[in-house]
Amino acid sequence: MVVSFWFRVYSIAMGNPRVILIDVISSHTKPEEAKRRLFELESLTHTYGGMIVVKVIQKRVTPDYKTYIGPGKLQEVVELAELEKVDIIIINNLLKPHQIFNIERMVERKGIKVWDRIDLILKIFQKHADTTEAKLQIRLAGIRHMGPRIYRMGLELSQQAGGIGTRGSGETNIEQMKRHLAEEERTIKKQIGKYSNTRSLHRDRRQRLGFKTVSIVGYTNAGKSSLLNVLTKKGAYVADELFATLDTRVSKLWLPEVEQQVLLSDTIGFIQDLPPQLIQAFKSTLEETVHADLILHVIDASDPYMSEKIEEVEEVLVALDAAETPKIYVFNKIDNLKRIPKVSLRKKYKEFKPVFVSCKDGIGLDDLKNIIGSSI
Repeated sequence: MVVSFWFRVYSIAMGNPRVILIDVISSHTKPEEAKRRLFELESLTHTYGGMIVVKVIQKRVTPDYKTYIGPGKLQEVVELAELEKVDIIIINNLLKPHQIFNIERMVERKGIKVWDRIDLILKIFQKHADTTEAKLQIRLAGIRHMGPRIYRMGLELSQQAGGIGTRGSGETNIEQMKRHLAEEERTIKKQIGKYSNTRSLHRDRRQRLGFKTVSIVGYTNAGKSSLLNVLTKKGAYVADELFATLDTRVSKLWLPEVEQQVLLSDTIGFIQDLPPQLIQAFKSTLEETVHADLILHVIDASDPYMSEKIEEVEEVLVALDAAETPKIYVFNKIDNLKRIPKVSLRKKYKEFKPVFVSCKDGIGLDDLKNIIGSSI
């Protein structure tokens, strides 16, 4: 059984790529979850710079093996794309190489690109990467994601040129592609390893000097960089968009109550269904979190999906082997709320010593410093 609907979105944006969004969800997905998934996809698309002209939501019992969205829906989307002069079709799922390859074949002559969720996130990462290391990590994630798709293209050439039981030029292309990507992956990993080794030496030195380390984590756009700025005057880049920063920043923070200095670090934000290959690619950057003495989990207290996002950040911490590190829950953006359920939140998250702050207005920062001092 397949249930779907689509609707146009009108925008005054000019010069941005025109985009169709498609989200395929289970027939059991609750309306609130479907709404949240689509909203996050919209936010990612706007962060990239796309202009959304059509949104499509499709309910399926199981994804279509060949195209994920099914031949009928695919034909409908292609017709919509032509009608709306679309540049990119973005599917809010992780597609198998042959699925996205089959869709691309339907639209390639029309000049339309086809991306899945990881493609979109990688494009945003490319937009925000400032350092050599971040660019290397994005390249590594791209190779791991795109490699199988490239192999599929080579297989298609093989079937067209080589025939059954023969060794055609396409087969040779596949082997060349595999070797090239494998060599490039080894080179990139070696270069990333140098940065990782440098950070390891820095951590060893800090430990010898007796410095404690505090790592800021949280869902992307929760206010991590803002917190780093107000606590340390670091001047980190802050923007109201997803994945505004990708690199690790480390600053000193003085705790007056205990007369002690700690090192505070901030890095990439997390997101719903953050693909494992992206976590692995950025693992060297996230080492500051893995080796921290204390974690500040920054939470947007005004976010209607706050509870779900807390759980998703905790899942990433588990993947990083940092779940057992002591944590403080920092509920940020309280200036956006008229009423804050502090009593219920303190009760629910008692073990994480909840503290309520506004980076914008400077509220609760002294309390936070005191709690850090008593926890370090």
